[in-house]
Amino acid sequence: MKLNLNIEPLESWIKKGSDPLLIAGPCSAETEEQLVATAHLLAKTGKVSALRAGIWKPRTRPGEFEGIVSIGLKWLKRAKDETGLPTAIEVANAKHVEEALEAGVDILWVGARSTVNPFTVQEIADALRGVDVPVMVKNPVNPDLSLWIGALERINNAGITKLAAIHRGFSSHEKSAFRNEPMWDLAISLKTHAPNLPIINDPSHITGNRDLIGYIAQKALDLDMQGLMIESHIDPTVAWTDAAQQVTPAALIEIIEHLALRKPEVRNSEMKDKLAELRAQIDKIDDLVIQKMSERMKIVEQIGTYKRENNVTILQVNRWDEILRRGINYGKALKLSPEFTEKLLELIHAESIRKQTEIMNKEAAPVEKLTHA
Repeated sequence: MKLNLNIEPLESWIKKGSDPLLIAGPCSAETEEQLVATAHLLAKTGKVSALRAGIWKPRTRPGEFEGIVSIGLKWLKRAKDETGLPTAIEVANAKHVEEALEAGVDILWVGARSTVNPFTVQEIADALRGVDVPVMVKNPVNPDLSLWIGALERINNAGITKLAAIHRGFSSHEKSAFRNEPMWDLAISLKTHAPNLPIINDPSHITGNRDLIGYIAQKALDLDMQGLMIESHIDPTVAWTDAAQQVTPAALIEIIEHLALRKPEVRNSEMKDKLAELRAQIDKIDDLVIQKMSERMKIVEQIGTYKRENNVTILQVNRWDEILRRGINYGKALKLSPEFTEKLLELIHAESIRKQTEIMNKEAAPVEKLTHA
């Protein structure tokens, strides 16, 4: 289902410093000197479109540095006046919105911890009503596409048309090389729901590790995301928050210069013809896969009926283990990753269980009706 969002093009509210669009700055504004010096170095690169900085920092536990608060807005204004860079900060309540707008902040964003709470998002949306300011919405901490979409809709319903999403990854209990799992499928799904919605990738928060920023940034651009938000500090080794994921302005530019920029569309007619031919082959195979799935589910329905008539449980753990083991081994032989094969089989198995459950819970026809049939 396509989202009915009233959105202005990204280019109408933020000027590109270069390709890709780049929003950069320290995780936290720590001192006036640190913020202004970092801003000057970023501005000199000619590649940064806006200066970001954390003013209010919602931390996981109390007692940690929670931002320099309102005084930092004055520092941000000085940095903007001296460098010409537009400014961007996170807001988490109506008071933050009011102070930020009064201080002349150019771009606001709703953080991941706020997106997860519709009450908080609505408070921010109400404070934005009647204001013409760009707003970016980070994905919620947990992998919930509906929450992300809902937050974007609330902000848009408040009259904000200069709107973008920020993909910063999702919390996961699984051990990984990343601080937050990218879960690219959710970002792709959002793009499918709202094709005209700009999505900015935040590789700093996804990786939590400066050495992986370039890798994630490249993948984001390859998935046609419209820009990057990367944390940059004049001296990350002494940063007060998230030191491991920040880079110096010089290191930031090195990352950007090594990114390959690819076009979202093919313009060469010969290449278009070749892609069309290959896509036609994929469409044909997809149709066949769906047809075979339909045939499979018809057999599943027969199995469900048999189990019901013979009072047999739906789930047979040994049979499922056999399907999984056999499928993964077969997939490996055909050069498919075990992770992909397992997810595919789990999806098919879930639908099989659903169909059998439906059959099991279907009420039997009353005896008297059968007698008079």
